[in-house]
Amino acid sequence: MTILLNSSLQRATFFLTGFQGLEGLHGWISIPFCFIYLTVILGNLTILHVICTDATLHGPMYYFLGMLAVTDLGLCLSTLPTVLGIFWFDTREIGIPACFTQLFFIHTLSSVKSSVLLSMSIDRSVAVCNPLRYSVIMNWRVCAILASSVCATGFSLSLVQTVAIFRLLFCTPLIEHFFCDVQPVLDLAWATPMINDILTLIMSLLAITAPAIFLFISYVLIISTILKITSAEGRAKSFNTCASHLTAVILFFGSGIFVYMYPNAGDSLSQNKLASVLYTITIPMLNPVIYSLRNKEIKDALNRWKKRIFSWCYGMK
Repeated sequence: MTILLNSSLQRATFFLTGFQGLEGLHGWISIPFCFIYLTVILGNLTILHVICTDATLHGPMYYFLGMLAVTDLGLCLSTLPTVLGIFWFDTREIGIPACFTQLFFIHTLSSVKSSVLLSMSIDRSVAVCNPLRYSVIMNWRVCAILASSVCATGFSLSLVQTVAIFRLLFCTPLIEHFFCDVQPVLDLAWATPMINDILTLIMSLLAITAPAIFLFISYVLIISTILKITSAEGRAKSFNTCASHLTAVILFFGSGIFVYMYPNAGDSLSQNKLASVLYTITIPMLNPVIYSLRNKEIKDALNRWKKRIFSWCYGMK
């Protein structure tokens, strides 16, 4: 029997399936998830602290990196309650207002993150292609405009998307996921496949495809400029300034393209679930590691911070 569920009913609820067939292993599965969540929180808070306290990192690139750390923390904390609730307490019921609030924040932060990565690519293209005028072009006014545009764009896209989904009727309350992501909720909608396909296409174009195109253009400019440098040392130095960002871009957009472009791939959406975990939980864990290992300025700042901690601990003794 088909059940029509009106999303405007405040008392109505959805039910999250989690990892079906692995209920007996939820205790063990929660261990790596807890480790990842803890690493995300500590790693990104460390990056934020170092950027705020180290004067050498008070520049456009690192302010955008701070925004990236904030979005990673937000994505982690947005999914943490429902994921650990399922693993620890078998809490699968989630109210519709709570579900759509989670959906809104996940989609907002994902859109903001893609725009932040685009802003970082603009910053890197200016630094590589026009280094002598970098401080003039990437001034505080330009950075403020980029930052505010990033937040406004992510908020607006997510608000429109969430309202559009919220107005639909749902034929079943069972969400094939362990948190309220956009595509699993959209799959429940009582609508023609064409409407779902159109919403998915618009979502993928605005959240993934458009930023990816501009990122591609910026890196074409960067690579063409690097190849014009005569010395091998100069080329390596210029490329190293973009290596961390390029790695983060490939990880985020690679998983995002899989989620949005192939939403029903895999048996019982298992691949979609894993891809969602990758871009909402695992990549936020990897970003601090990538920048700590590949970015010289961040690495030096972390070393200075560790020396201060060790000196303070030694002084306490």
